[in-house]
Amino acid sequence: MALAIIIMAAGKGTRMQSDLPKVLHPANGKPIVEYVIHTAESLSPEKTVLIVGHRAEQVIEAMAMFPVVPVLQQPQLGTGHAVMQAEPALGGFSGDVLILSGDAPLVRRKTLAELIAFHRQEQAMATVLTAELDDPSGYGRILRNPDNGEVLRIVEHKDASAEERMVHEINSGVYVFDAEVLFEALKEIRADNAQGEYYLTDVFGICFGKGRKVCAWKTGHADEIRGINTPEQLLEAERILKLPGYERG
Repeated sequence: MALAIIIMAAGKGTRMQSDLPKVLHPANGKPIVEYVIHTAESLSPEKTVLIVGHRAEQVIEAMAMFPVVPVLQQPQLGTGHAVMQAEPALGGFSGDVLILSGDAPLVRRKTLAELIAFHRQEQAMATVLTAELDDPSGYGRILRNPDNGEVLRIVEHKDASAEERMVHEINSGVYVFDAEVLFEALKEIRADNAQGEYYLTDVFGICFGKGRKVCAWKTGHADEIRGINTPEQLLEAERILKLPGYERG
């Protein structure tokens, strides 16, 4: 089945204490988004779309040597809104859409290939990559059907109840969707949440409500799904990338 990839790279990254776009901060001499693009291209997608926003021209120029199609998200109204902008660039694409975060350079090709294979094996319409964290604070929580393990919905930390915050299985921000189902569901999401944004994660609830199969695939390597939001997290990512046994391929 055909594969397209969308890389989210529009954020400002205010906690990085720099006006440089977050995805252009270097890890061991390379912009963090470059690691994500290399991993994406190793999966041989038909097309890779790069969602840009903050200082878009700077990001586009820095990534001009890579086979990505830049798409502008302006204004930036959330992850769901970002993916909406990619639909015209995909031009009626039919197949699976893998969504990656441009600020998460540690995710490995092997993990993504296993995620896609699981999604296809299960004939799911939407699949999220998850991990178990001892401290899940700040992350979206995965709420599953206790009877069959299917994903009921993903709730953002700020919108979660006290009981939901007790869940330790978290959303990595990496997803696989059937393209047609994805863009159909995006037309139904609303911004009635604490952030006033269009959440991509709401697609899971819409799919479940329509009886479409939604799944989660849990990685045993939680380090892979770490996003970079602070200079300290960038230093930790650099350390992991340098580990002799750390294979990104």
